[in-house]
Amino acid sequence: MKTATLTLACLLVLANFARAQPDSAGPAEAKPLPTVDYVLQHVVARAVNQEDKNDNLFDMNYQYIRTRTWEYRNSAGELKSREEKRSVENKALRMAANSSGHPSAPPATPPPAVKDEPVSDTHSNIRGKALKVKDYSIPNLIKRFQFKVVAREMLNGRPSIVADFVPLNDHLPVNQFADKFINKAAGRIWVDEGDYAIAQAQLHLTQQVNVLGGLVGAIWKFNYDFTRVRTPEGYWFARNMDWHLEGREVVINRIVDYHERKLDEQKITTTMVAR
Repeated sequence: MKTATLTLACLLVLANFARAQPDSAGPAEAKPLPTVDYVLQHVVARAVNQEDKNDNLFDMNYQYIRTRTWEYRNSAGELKSREEKRSVENKALRMAANSSGHPSAPPATPPPAVKDEPVSDTHSNIRGKALKVKDYSIPNLIKRFQFKVVAREMLNGRPSIVADFVPLNDHLPVNQFADKFINKAAGRIWVDEGDYAIAQAQLHLTQQVNVLGGLVGAIWKFNYDFTRVRTPEGYWFARNMDWHLEGREVVINRIVDYHERKLDEQKITTTMVAR
């Protein structure tokens, strides 16, 4: 699942939001909460059987604006560098243009590789690539945590099951760099009760993570969250994704913030593709 798989670097508990809701919330609130096994079984089934198809259908049927922002601050919180990128994403139009032989827009080209440069007060090589968990399956991730269903809440007008999670134990396998983050993550997820899609997640590190034994760097704070929304056809996509990192890169302490948005989504029509 691209989103949890989707998921940065999922990495990361409990923003402890108050679950209090008005007494007039309605009959749905009185329903007994499902068991954690029931919820996880349905989340895994959706991840295995539907999420890849969901992502492809959204990309084929919708055009949207994608914005990304990186902000780098020193340990005092002073902004030292800021980078912004904005693009229009439209998979169907790119495919139609490339197959026609007469593209109406330049074909998509992969972005140039970003080479590491000497770290300074104004330059960082931290871009979040090592934190992504796109190569992890939902079943793989779920095996690493202990979950507890805690509430039912309305999210974007739809009932969601709220579950908290913590690492399963202190001896989880470490096979790659991202495992260090995932194994020390805790958080809260909101699971849509109709589709069993993960609609929202908030995560954080529970312990400091050292990079190469702490000689190259260390991360002592990392918060990550994303929110997904549902199109009228039932396609889920990540509306917002944000992470906040505080740590040391080589000898320089820094704070890094990343924000990603998918905005102004529009349904692609046959006429649009034909153009």
